[in-house]
Amino acid sequence: MPKQHPPENRTTMKKAELYKKAIEYFEKAIPIAETELDYSTPFDLLVAVILSAQCTDKRVNMVTPDLIARYPTAAEMAEAHPDEIYNYIKSVSYPNNKAKHLVGMAQKLCSDFGGEVPDTLEELVTLPGVGRKTANVILSVVWDRSAMAVDTHVFRVSHRIGLVPKRCTTPYSVEMELMKHLPNEIVPKAHHWLILHGRYVCKARTPECGKCGLTAICGEYQKKHKQSPAL
Repeated sequence: MPKQHPPENRTTMKKAELYKKAIEYFEKAIPIAETELDYSTPFDLLVAVILSAQCTDKRVNMVTPDLIARYPTAAEMAEAHPDEIYNYIKSVSYPNNKAKHLVGMAQKLCSDFGGEVPDTLEELVTLPGVGRKTANVILSVVWDRSAMAVDTHVFRVSHRIGLVPKRCTTPYSVEMELMKHLPNEIVPKAHHWLILHGRYVCKARTPECGKCGLTAICGEYQKKHKQSPAL
């Protein structure tokens, strides 16, 4: 007698359809999805991402050209004093801490990694100023790895649409849930889809639902309008 498989869970079916429709929308709406931070080398990007914590990419892009021109490599930045770095980045958020992190990061790169940006999560998070989110950005953008960096935009948008359940209350739990449902090959792009959608459409205080093509499947939108998502 052939082995019988239990029927697929209804929730799982809905979740698969939700991800399918969201991916189809983003593929058309944001076909080119990439970081808005300006950089030329992996070291440039690492510096920029550290500076971008709780700060806009626009502001970071204003300070990095002069900073990188003065300290283009880890070896040169490692020789700097945090006060020197501060003078270049004082207009970003938390410049004192970030100046210390940048010098420490550069020194660690030189002492442990030959001055090169490592390509594993385990190594990246040993660098001062680099947490899991920053490490995942580097893995995704520089090395094109299947890594999901969860910032405030990714966290907010994925909850509003319904890609992740309410029980996912930490960036790590959101990361794990998204990684469970997204095809590996599109994770790097999906990271930018969610960021760009959150930055320009699904804004924190005033989401522009009239500009969004996901309202038919968005859990938050349908809740406000007392409807059921079209899945």
